[in-house]
Amino acid sequence: MMMSEDSNPAASPTPCQDIQGDGRWMSLHNRFVSDSKGKEPDVLFVGDSLVQLLHEFEGLLPRGKSPNPLRERNASVNALVQAEVASLSHVSFLDVDPGFIHSDGSIAHQDMYDYLHLTPQAYQRVCQPLHERIKSLLDKHAP
Repeated sequence: MMMSEDSNPAASPTPCQDIQGDGRWMSLHNRFVSDSKGKEPDVLFVGDSLVQLLHEFEGLLPRGKSPNPLRERNASVNALVQAEVASLSHVSFLDVDPGFIHSDGSIAHQDMYDYLHLTPQAYQRVCQPLHERIKSLLDKHAP
């Protein structure tokens, strides 16, 4: 639990280290800032490479063909986030995993071509409930 707004690292912009050396993240950031000038977003998505590929999506999905420590860590992070946002009225948590993990613990290559990033078909399965939730929230808060 945060003691003050100042303790939130997301509250103040801090450039990330460009470990790839190609400047792509700042380039993307600057483009998004430029595109947003004079606009107030209804919905904002922040996330990792899965979000970048979708250009709007957040969430930690299971990864790896078989059970592994990263998959367990992502599940733990999602559980912590879900517990934290449960008490916040202006935040909601949506589990967008439509069953990528099969009963034997594996993930199909048809869902995640590299067992991390989604295939186009998997994005469709993830985006349908996401679209429905966003539409419901926007309809609920429409003037």
